[in-house]
Amino acid sequence: MGRLEKVRDDFRKALLRLREAVERAKREKQSSDYPFFRDSAIQRFEFTFEVAWKLVKALLEREGTICRSPRTCFRELFSDRFIDEETARELLKMVEDKNFTVHTYREEVAEEIFSRLPGYLKALEKLIEL
Repeated sequence: MGRLEKVRDDFRKALLRLREAVERAKREKQSSDYPFFRDSAIQRFEFTFEVAWKLVKALLEREGTICRSPRTCFRELFSDRFIDEETARELLKMVEDKNFTVHTYREEVAEEIFSRLPGYLKALEKLIEL
């Protein structure tokens, strides 16, 4: 298995776990355990984001493009017409939220990030098709 295929496989697994974590947190919304499940979903988002941008980086390298950060990789993915503008915007918003996850000790920040995870799932799922 080549590097790109390995990263793609890791990404699929991470995305599946993120989807499971988001669904579980939604089911636990009225439970006293909800903050635990919400925070777990946010942690899964961080893991999945890291693998996602590594997948994009590997894909672009195969195409002859070098990028060194998530933001530049996602911009290049859009510039090279692998993704549409809406997906590019979601991915770039993810960069901001991923960097903001260090502040999830604040309930309002955790809730805000968690509320965006379903939309992020849709954008991330488009990366599987690349």
